Amino acid sequence: MDALSEVADAIADPVRREILMMLRATPLTAGDIAARFAISRPAVSRHLRVLRESGLVEDQQIGRHRRYSLVRSPLNDLAAWLTQFDAQRVGWSQRLAALETEVYRTRRDRSRAEHTDDRHTARHAEEDTA
Repeated sequence: MDALSEVADAIADPVRREILMMLRATPLTAGDIAARFAISRPAVSRHLRVLRESGLVEDQQIGRHRRYSLVRSPLNDLAAWLTQFDAQRVGWSQRLAALETEVYRTRRDRSRAEHTDDRHTARHAEEDTA
């Protein structure tokens, strides 16, 4: 299985996604992570093993405890791969920006035309009264 598939499989589970969210801010020990779940410690350990094997977390032995920290690069790789499917949204953003520009130009041109017409009408009114 390729690395991208392993990452996708790892984040498919809601418990593993929650663990990743916890590790965003700070590294935590396995005990700290397990204490936040209603599932057993061995179940949390299995989730941590999947995350470690997929490259999403790394662990460091500190005394009797194992501290886990988030590895962001595999998530960045997955996000980069996913952006290719967001091309339509980017296309729409560009189209909407072009529409906004065209609306601005139309308003500007209309304002200029009205201003020119007002000056033209005022000039004719002066000539008629003279």
